[in-house]
Amino acid sequence: MLTPIDLSVAQQGSLLGRTSPLVKLGLALAWLIGLAFTLRPGPPSLLAAVALVAGLSLGRIPPRQFARGLAPLLAAVASIALANLLFSASNLDPAARELARIGPLRLTVEAAGTAAALGARVLAIVCVGAVFAGTTDPTRLVDALVQQARLPARFAYGALAAYQAIPRLSEDLATLRQARRIRGLGGRWHPRLFVGLLIRALRHADQLAMAMDARAFDAGPRSTYRPIRWGVQDLAVGLGGLALLWLALLR
Repeated sequence: MLTPIDLSVAQQGSLLGRTSPLVKLGLALAWLIGLAFTLRPGPPSLLAAVALVAGLSLGRIPPRQFARGLAPLLAAVASIALANLLFSASNLDPAARELARIGPLRLTVEAAGTAAALGARVLAIVCVGAVFAGTTDPTRLVDALVQQARLPARFAYGALAAYQAIPRLSEDLATLRQARRIRGLGGRWHPRLFVGLLIRALRHADQLAMAMDARAFDAGPRSTYRPIRWGVQDLAVGLGGLALLWLALLR
């Protein structure tokens, strides 16, 4: 079950932690768009390495936590690259240069190049996403969307509250299973559990809507408890990230 990410004091106080979430989000989108214009494995591999180094040094993400979060994603990247290597149409092309042969399976140089390029692009996206998640507090992201991007507060904070309520679903599921066990129905999985879980989720959503109405969201101008302002680090991170993207694409 997904749980909200709790950043350490070091992560929140790091250069990337102090940078506006909108700058990091815009930079991630710029890197994603830039990688769409290259088919070579070099540029995305360089950006993935830069993202990893930046997350560990500028973001102060604990290496063990970083590795634990990246492990399943790296497995997915490897599976995508392997699938494209094995099932590429180039392997059936007699004119393609043969790289290796495993029994009846023929692997070509063209298939290996395509798989490497695609795997490198997915790896870069995974690394950038991991660094963004490891240096961005969800509450600060929503504050930035409301204050700097002018997103409606009712929508933004409602989405944040729904995200933070995700762990409650696991608690509700455990409660429903215990209730079935007390009634002698057993604690095994049953489709009716999901019906009860849906009902409890709707009740939580109704309580959330009433709480936001009671706090007069979208009723007029509101004061800000956590003001977010543009700073020099935002300009430095933004320009540095765009420069790295330009250099990577020129390689």
